[in-house]
Amino acid sequence: MPLSVHKLASRLTFRQLQVFHAVYELESYSKAGELLGLTQPAVSSQMRQLEQALEMPLFEYVGRRLFVTAAGEKLAQSVLGIFGELRRLQTDLAELDGKVAGELKLVAVNTAQYVVPYLLRAFLNLYPQINVSVSVVNRAAAIQRLNDNRDDLVIMGMVPSEKPLASLPFLNNELVPVVPAGHPLLQQQAVSPQEFLDSNLLMREAGSGSRLALEVHCQEQRLRLKPSMEIGSNDAVKHAVIAGLGVAVLPKLSILPELELGTLQVLNISGFPLRRSWCVVYPQAKHPTPAMKAFIDYIQQNIKQFEQTFLRNPQLKS
Repeated sequence: MPLSVHKLASRLTFRQLQVFHAVYELESYSKAGELLGLTQPAVSSQMRQLEQALEMPLFEYVGRRLFVTAAGEKLAQSVLGIFGELRRLQTDLAELDGKVAGELKLVAVNTAQYVVPYLLRAFLNLYPQINVSVSVVNRAAAIQRLNDNRDDLVIMGMVPSEKPLASLPFLNNELVPVVPAGHPLLQQQAVSPQEFLDSNLLMREAGSGSRLALEVHCQEQRLRLKPSMEIGSNDAVKHAVIAGLGVAVLPKLSILPELELGTLQVLNISGFPLRRSWCVVYPQAKHPTPAMKAFIDYIQQNIKQFEQTFLRNPQLKS
């Protein structure tokens, strides 16, 4: 016989729902515990209590992998609604008090992860009651998240033109051709773009924004592009270049320490650096929350300040 609403409410706690949501999102008891500062036995205990309250299993193991049951999927939908209402309540109460509060979910593509901390530092000083979370993904995942409307704002370059998206460019992103110290190309007085591209070019995986920028450039300039190896992150590409596996085109911000140490060198090649912009992006039809609007306004009002902040570092100058 189904539980009455009052009886069910008396058995549940918000902590149990919070732990459940973490396990559901991360598909792991141990990872949920790390996120919430709990031991794995504590997470397991909370889940047992919740399953006893609902009188249904929420998760099950098949082999060593954790799966969500049908009851767990139903609960996940309800928990999202409950937490959404709590966020709206938090925002409404803050507005009554004349403050901006609530959650701000940001997604940054890999190349933008070096910029986001500088954006957030002053913003959080202005709005200490806004709780910001940042996920770092590749461009393909960022576009999928935009399609699914999973987040508040996405920070990316190469904004898809075929989608109804609002975008605010705020900072130049320079992609530079780099080689390791001692590379033979450094001994030449002039290096052609094609000669560089034919020197064991290391590239990001398909779907990466930096790869797409290079592909577009090569198509426009009728250059032959044939990577010798595909690698899944800018950091991995950087270390592969340092190890002598080849050359690459990388975001300048991601290699500043290596440029200063001299382990990487930027070549002077016609057509480079490639200049793109980082943008704050969201679906045009999305209704901004107060936290979203505060962040967008903050970016608009401080574009010149961001340029000055990054240009103070001499390595960022062209």
